[in-house]
Amino acid sequence: MRPIRTFSVVPSLPPQLERLREVAANLRWAWNPDAIALFRRLDDQLWESTKHNPVLMLGTIEQSRLEDAANDEAFLLHMERVADELEAYLSSTHTWFDRYHGPVERPMVAYFSPEFGVTDCMRIFAGGLGLLAGDHLKSASDLGVPLVAIGLLYQQGYFRQTLNDAGWQQEFSAENDFHNLPLELVRTGPGEVLRVTAPHGDHDVIAQVWRAQVGRITLYLLDTNIEENRPEDRDITDQLYGGDLETRIRQEIVLGIGGCRVLWALELDPQVFHMNEGHSAFLALERTRRLMEKTGLTFAEAREAASAGLIFTTHTPVPAGHDAFPAYLIDRYLTTWAASFGIGRQELLALGRRDPADENEPFGMTVLALKMAAYSNGVSELHGVVSRDMWQPLWPNVPVQEVPIGHVTNGVHLRSWVSEELGEYYDRYIGPRWRNEPTSEEDWRQASQIPAEELWRLHNRRRERLIVFARRRLREQLANRGVAQAEISKASEVLDPEVLTIGFARRFATYKRATLLLRDMDRLAKIINDTDRPVQFIFAGKAHPRDDAGKELIRQVVLASRRPELRGRLVFLEDYDIEIARFLVQGVDVWLNNPRRPMEASGTSGMKAAANGVLNFSTLDGWWAEAWEAQAGIPDPVGWAIGRGEDYENWDYQDQVEAEDLYDVLEKDIIPTFYDIGSDGLPRGWIARMQATIEKLCPFVNGHRMMCDYVETFYLPSAHQYRALAGDTLQGSRVLSEWKARVRQGWKDVHVQAINAESPGEVAVGSSVKAQALVHLGSLTPDDVRVEMYVGRLNASGDIVDAEMTPMECRRQNGDGIWVYESDATLWRVSGMHGYTIRVVPHHEHINSRYLPGLITWASPDGMTSASGGD
Repeated sequence: MRPIRTFSVVPSLPPQLERLREVAANLRWAWNPDAIALFRRLDDQLWESTKHNPVLMLGTIEQSRLEDAANDEAFLLHMERVADELEAYLSSTHTWFDRYHGPVERPMVAYFSPEFGVTDCMRIFAGGLGLLAGDHLKSASDLGVPLVAIGLLYQQGYFRQTLNDAGWQQEFSAENDFHNLPLELVRTGPGEVLRVTAPHGDHDVIAQVWRAQVGRITLYLLDTNIEENRPEDRDITDQLYGGDLETRIRQEIVLGIGGCRVLWALELDPQVFHMNEGHSAFLALERTRRLMEKTGLTFAEAREAASAGLIFTTHTPVPAGHDAFPAYLIDRYLTTWAASFGIGRQELLALGRRDPADENEPFGMTVLALKMAAYSNGVSELHGVVSRDMWQPLWPNVPVQEVPIGHVTNGVHLRSWVSEELGEYYDRYIGPRWRNEPTSEEDWRQASQIPAEELWRLHNRRRERLIVFARRRLREQLANRGVAQAEISKASEVLDPEVLTIGFARRFATYKRATLLLRDMDRLAKIINDTDRPVQFIFAGKAHPRDDAGKELIRQVVLASRRPELRGRLVFLEDYDIEIARFLVQGVDVWLNNPRRPMEASGTSGMKAAANGVLNFSTLDGWWAEAWEAQAGIPDPVGWAIGRGEDYENWDYQDQVEAEDLYDVLEKDIIPTFYDIGSDGLPRGWIARMQATIEKLCPFVNGHRMMCDYVETFYLPSAHQYRALAGDTLQGSRVLSEWKARVRQGWKDVHVQAINAESPGEVAVGSSVKAQALVHLGSLTPDDVRVEMYVGRLNASGDIVDAEMTPMECRRQNGDGIWVYESDATLWRVSGMHGYTIRVVPHHEHINSRYLPGLITWASPDGMTSASGGD
């Protein structure tokens, strides 16, 4: 039965408790232990049963309990303290950004992501990408970065997980009740909800807009489940990563194009748009369209300004993680819209193809983002290397190490993941700055002052809490499966709070190799059941609903947990979520991660563990590769490595070798170190590694460090570039577009005509070689180009590697478009066989990259040239 009227029912709070409403409405409570303690104090059981949702809690709590709290002076004082602290936090004008980069009235950055993992009760995230986005917002809030965020509000969010008797993953959905979440509809006037449209071929889809306040940061979420939409359009924001390719493209149109229109409707005009993965890449075209509409520029002209303020972060080297749509879906949903601002079908499709001439190539969202963004980055140093190699074809003839994709290594929001008790130690020994400032390595050196006895006692309590939690979750999942009561009772006896506990929890993708530990079951059983030095393992994680190979890995782990020789020492916790993650990263002794290198882009779960003093045991992939290299040789290593970063062509052989190494390190180093108890009852060697982990890794894994890197490496330069091109009604953008068109037109005539250089045969380290090049520029001028000597040692194939570029100076014109360039300061710093060549690249003060795709000319060995032209 459909209602004829609707209305909202809100909690009925006594006047004395009204400030609870403002505390609940701002998601900063999610990383404020004192605020969480306040709600627990009101009703601890209800806090748990509502999945840590203070809005739902206040709407369902018994009125008598509210009346009691209203008359409880101690509770009221606690509430006032929390509310006052929130108010002071929000009104502060002395944030890191204010002090170092000046106050900004409007948001400087718009951050787009398909998922946001801010807290347990808002299930609009699937895993690492969403949790990273949530931590991004929290760190931006703490540092005062002027940022606004855009996402989608999913009616069901990501799937929930159960396991059947065979250990096979089953998926089910749970409806999100938006009106009982820390959300509110954005209103443009009394009774008027903000709505925007997104083009969908022959019609527009309407989305209403919700607001979530994440500390100082506003997160706007689009929701298409409204009566004015067609039934199929109402389902667009139904599930995260659900449905088929057609559902996915429709979601990404709403996110990218609709998200931009939310900003326009609110009269927000951020200078920088940050695309967290390629899902939102259509925003690049919508922003260009908007600039065309405002100024009358052509697409090519407006694109320059739009691109200057675009940043793209790629998160995976796995091909399946990069959305690509067949041309018929682009035709169905976007070609009419693109034609409305002068973009033809072929031009539109070319923007999403590596090879614009390949009619069979799908439209790639990552390709679109890379082509449109002024700045692109991977999420660890190694991932930057992998991404440059993966996407090098977009910059033909550019050496792979110079492909313009940088990196900002991910970080985690420490206050969200560090246990409350350890946080108090950090306050005492590191200083309170760690909570809201990018703390320095010098500050974290004080971690060595945390008394070993206290640190170990604290960690033992956390392990005990984890075991209690794991037993409870196991009992619940067995009860839900309908097993016998005797079997449920046995769940209270699994695991041991005094045994070395190793955690493995993440998405069950095949490259993460969740079953590597199970490769030699006899050896594993011997390790687990050692009488004097036993070991236990806790697994958790989900496989994508369509990833049967990932589900098979879960099944194998579950079946292994039922083997008599492993029972009680190896468990799998269903429905991996923030709550499970938090207990694990705080309570295990070792965090195990064994992806197949180099498939792990970053891997932030291990960072969360490290922030709690938990030791990592991982293949040298993602963030761990650079952390391991940076800490090489320190007296107390911060963890352990599986392998030494080798690459393998035979994956089965790789698994065999690395499984053997995993067992060896466990048996010969990890287990003996943990159980090496001194006369004082403490494992001093283990505690020293915990202290080293906190001291050495916390400054690195810190989300505040990550946010500072983004601000200073990308946000501020991008904003400056955008202002330079967008001023004076985008005159700078028009000039740059005309320059690019002229350079592309004239580049076919650019070549290195001759090289005159010394050929000494041998030179001493530290000496130089003079060179002269005659460069034919045709219709271009020396102001349009940069001519460089490209010098480096030769590898076994005779190619130049580890190159250095030395600019050559234009000395004079020889006539007929030929210019004379000279260089005499190229130094060789190491011995060995070296070589050099000459190259010509475009140059303009307003292009942020050294390269424009297709425009680079190299001298050929015979003195002629090899030129690359195109778009």
